[in-house]
Amino acid sequence: QVQLVESGGGLVHTGDSLRLSCATSGFAFGNYAIGWFRQAPGKEREGVSCITSHDGTTYYADSVEGRFTTSRDDAKNTVYLHMNDLKPEDTATYYCARDKTYYCRGYPWGVGDFASWGQGTQVTVSS
Repeated sequence: QVQLVESGGGLVHTGDSLRLSCATSGFAFGNYAIGWFRQAPGKEREGVSCITSHDGTTYYADSVEGRFTTSRDDAKNTVYLHMNDLKPEDTATYYCARDKTYYCRGYPWGVGDFASWGQGTQVTVSS
């Protein structure tokens, strides 16, 4: 079955960096765009980034543009989210998700556009 497993979260300080991983299995990885979302307590889940399948084009929310970078390793069926210059407002549970298609739709990405989700990994940024 389709599985997405996030890892790499943790407790860091303002200005630190983290790299999240999303290991996938159970589907043709090269055929689907992959998105990263996050959800803070009491807030709606919001899209952070998206990477297409065919050419690896990346898209970012304005709030993380220039600080976060997403990449994919098709040999490992894994997507990464490199987060730099972390801020307390980045504190959230981060989820990766498989899109229903190979391309990324325009921002903001809707949770309904993604077919499968991981269980999430917690990122906490202290000031």
